[in-house]
Amino acid sequence: MRRFQNVHIPYGAYWSTPFARWQGSFAHLHAVQFGAHVTRQELARRGIAATAFDGALLGLTTPQRSSFHGLPWFMNMIGAPEVGGPQVAQACATGTRLLQLAAQEVELGSAEAMLAVCCDKTSNGPMVLYPDAGSAGGGRPETEHWVLDNFNGVTAGVDFADEPIVATAENCVREWQISRAEMDDVTAHRYAQYKDATADDHAFQKRYMTLPFEVPDAKFKRVKTTLAGDEGVHDTTRDKLAALKPAQPGGTLTFGNQTHPADGSAAVIVTGKARAAEFSRDPSIEITLRGFGTARSKLKFMPAAPVPAAKKALEQAGIGIGQVDAVKSHNPFVVNDIVFARETGFDVMKMNNYGSSLVFGHPHGPTPMRSTIELIEELVLRGGGVGLFEGCAAGDTGMALVVEVTDRRR
Repeated sequence: MRRFQNVHIPYGAYWSTPFARWQGSFAHLHAVQFGAHVTRQELARRGIAATAFDGALLGLTTPQRSSFHGLPWFMNMIGAPEVGGPQVAQACATGTRLLQLAAQEVELGSAEAMLAVCCDKTSNGPMVLYPDAGSAGGGRPETEHWVLDNFNGVTAGVDFADEPIVATAENCVREWQISRAEMDDVTAHRYAQYKDATADDHAFQKRYMTLPFEVPDAKFKRVKTTLAGDEGVHDTTRDKLAALKPAQPGGTLTFGNQTHPADGSAAVIVTGKARAAEFSRDPSIEITLRGFGTARSKLKFMPAAPVPAAKKALEQAGIGIGQVDAVKSHNPFVVNDIVFARETGFDVMKMNNYGSSLVFGHPHGPTPMRSTIELIEELVLRGGGVGLFEGCAAGDTGMALVVEVTDRRR
């Protein structure tokens, strides 16, 4: 298996907005225009010109008006009209897929400096009309609410998506015989880990996030409101979690054991070694992407899919799970982490330091990208090491990546 030799993420050449709850402070914003607005600001803060890139990728899972024009439109808005590229959608794995595609472009010499941007929202999702294909409907079109119908399993002809997504987690609960008490214990710990990221006036999050965050109005002319951090995180305790009822009749998982839909944007710059210092906040900190993996679980067992994906990523990187210093996950359900820990032997309580999507929310594409950024910052704080990100996505799929941080100051 070929391994990556020359793929770097310059230190500090990445960012994320706070994640805002569904129908919250970002709900009025066009996701692609908002992503371009944020990118312009963050590039300016780092002294990076938009013209420095010779390649780019846009991750978008929920269509926005005029998003047919995709990445070229985005690059026009940030001031780099000469750069083209694709728009990518792979549900909750979109951010990881973008990093893999960017890494491949750099490794193959197709580009020297790639901008990978995810901008997504679950709020105000589009209602899609599909032409009647001649059935006995009197010409009435079929309709689909892009976000809610697919969350709830109201889909046409997709045999593995005919139930709410939470059903895949309940299947794993039964398969691995996970108790409600174990789920609540891990969930409470995840909230405590998130508090570490917001301690000292959000000191950890400010390593990659601009806070307070000024939310623009729909025309991007003025500041509509200001966020101190993520919006929609409700503090909880072990006792409060135990008092919740299951979210589904006959189920085990509660709303406390799963994430909430959100809106947000995140981006990472990927380069070869020769140009990494040009974008880096501190060139003595070297960040390399070493491996990626993709896999599927059996049907309707989505939370288990990251396990084989992680094994593939580790194999490409040439290391074992015992050499991994930190693990971050996209965990829409706490079940994800429990299954991963049981199958790999990694301590479930040592995963997801400084937070995870279970707590801070899930705007789809940006979620794994933000988690990878936090993984990098955790490794920098510990003086270097190897990190693994893994997460699930619609279609019972999983993706994972391996990143290594070397701090040459030490």
